[in-house]
Amino acid sequence: MTGPDGVFKEADDGLATTVADAPPRSLADLTPGARTSVLRVVAVQEPALVRRLHDLGFTPGAVVEVVRRAPLRDPVLYRVRDYEVCLRRAQAECVHVTEAER
Repeated sequence: MTGPDGVFKEADDGLATTVADAPPRSLADLTPGARTSVLRVVAVQEPALVRRLHDLGFTPGAVVEVVRRAPLRDPVLYRVRDYEVCLRRAQAECVHVTEAER
């Protein structure tokens, strides 16, 4: 389950039994056609990358759709805030996401 700070915590019984209890995934894990919502952007070693991704629209709550991948899976085209942006896999791994509300 997720604690008040948004960090994944194991359920009291030691089992994560619901989808809500699953740890956040990154944008790099998603397949084309997936629609998701940004939880947070994390890049401990590169604060400039976090700022850049925020400037591109990857802010908490933003809805992101995976449009398509390049033939070798890198880069990937994402639709965020009514425009499209390409990210490399390493950049996409910094964006933690959850299932988008419908």
